Amino acid sequence: MTNQASLESELAAFMIEYERANNSHDIERVVPFIAEDAMYWFSDGSYRGIGEIQSAIEQTFTKILDEVYEIRALEWPVLTAEVAVCRCRFAWTGVVDSEPRSGQGRGTNLIVWRDGCWKMLHEHLSS
Repeated sequence: MTNQASLESELAAFMIEYERANNSHDIERVVPFIAEDAMYWFSDGSYRGIGEIQSAIEQTFTKILDEVYEIRALEWPVLTAEVAVCRCRFAWTGVVDSEPRSGQGRGTNLIVWRDGCWKMLHEHLSS
C-alpha cells in the first residue's frame, strides 16, 4: 500500500469512527475527535472552540431524537501526514417535534495530526 493510500485508509477510518461517535448521541464519545481550537460552521450558526461546539452538538442531540447520521462519498483534495481536507456528503434521519424528519447536504472537514492522533479542526456542513 502506498503512503497516500495508507493515509486515505487511516483518515477514512477516522471519519467512520467520528460518524459512530455522533450516532452514539454521547457527547463524551464525540469530543475526543475535536481539536480544542476547532471552528464548526453549521446551517444554524458558527461555533468556535470545544465549549461552543460541544453545546451545539448537545442541542442537536436534544432536538433530533433517534438521529442516524451518515457520512459518505469521501474525497481527499489535500492529504498529508499532518493535515487533510475531506469533502463529503452527509445525510440524517430522526424525529423532530414528534415527526419523522430527514436531511442531507455537503460537508468539508479540516483534519490535523496533533499529539499523536487526528483531530477535527474545522467542520462545515450545509444543506
